Amino acid sequence: MDYLKHFEQLVKEQLQRVEKMKEQADFIDYSELDTLIIGIVGGDGIGPSITDQAHRVLEFLLKDEVNAGKVEFRKIDGLTIENRAKVNQAIPDDVLEELKKCHVILKGPTTTPRKGDPWPNIESANVAMRKELDLFANVRPVKVPDLGIDWTFFRENTEGAYVLGSQGCSIDDDIAMDFKVITTQGAERIAKTAFDFAKKNNKKRVTVVTKANVVKTTDGKFLDICKQVSKDYPDIEMDDWYIDIMTAKLVDEKRRTQFEVFVLPNLYGDILTDEAAEFQGGVGTAGSANIGKRYAMFEAIHGSAPRMVQEGRDIYADPSSIIRAGAMLLSHIGYDDKADQLFEALEKCGQTEKKLIITGRDTGATSEEFANYIMETIKML
Repeated sequence: MDYLKHFEQLVKEQLQRVEKMKEQADFIDYSELDTLIIGIVGGDGIGPSITDQAHRVLEFLLKDEVNAGKVEFRKIDGLTIENRAKVNQAIPDDVLEELKKCHVILKGPTTTPRKGDPWPNIESANVAMRKELDLFANVRPVKVPDLGIDWTFFRENTEGAYVLGSQGCSIDDDIAMDFKVITTQGAERIAKTAFDFAKKNNKKRVTVVTKANVVKTTDGKFLDICKQVSKDYPDIEMDDWYIDIMTAKLVDEKRRTQFEVFVLPNLYGDILTDEAAEFQGGVGTAGSANIGKRYAMFEAIHGSAPRMVQEGRDIYADPSSIIRAGAMLLSHIGYDDKADQLFEALEKCGQTEKKLIITGRDTGATSEEFANYIMETIKML
């Protein structure tokens, strides 16, 4: 590999991306649509099993809107590891074309090949989708009232260490290099999204998480831009923490209840939100939103668990995460009352009442039984 030409090409691509960001329009107004199209993407592994249950719950809640033609569900197949490997694309062209016909997408987990896997080194479908649809804000809420925890994380989705993670290069047998990118436009829009959320929801603090004391150029730029954006929100306090000590403070009983809204570059957001999800019951219970100005995608934050499928246990997979993502989808498209009902049912079924327990095996409920439990609970609210 001519690594100097490779690096030059990466720089050109990022400069082009910056120009596209400068030309972006405002966020889409869903209320102006005649029919809002929700794409349902099963993914692979346990994805189809749990996504089917979330689909059932959403159709139950949006029955009247579907009947009135205001909402349409479209099932999109083909985002399996087998199909992606066959065409050697993170997202096959025909699948991407269908995704772009939707306004919002509910997506099950997808497999990302690792070194040694029997698959080609294709990019993560999540990373590719975030880039192709410009889903720059990854939003993950974690709420545990008994512990005084009410956190919302805004993880930058299209930059940082992940966006170029499959485009590193080996200089020779001794040296391997990967790349990290932060742009003014990328950092500014995620910071504004976080502060706007804080203002809208009466939050008093936004916490910026970086490693700017060591990673001075990129993390330093991210922190500086967040500081600049914060000046437009005088009623909201901004503080900043380094990622290493922040992971410790999330488990600090005295300090953790003081945090409300976080904004972070990509890699740190991935790490911290997985840790945060443990307070809520683990990554199997947490949902995730990926927001752009034209498209939005909602997903479970856990993996595809192929072993469960191999062992015939996929029907026992916990659908809580993808159902929670469905609740976030409802809120995003303007159905706040229905979203609140679903969030309340999830909390009751998963944390307080617990009439059914998901164990991932035949010792617990199936994902279908749990979805039924959710819907029966909603009827009683």
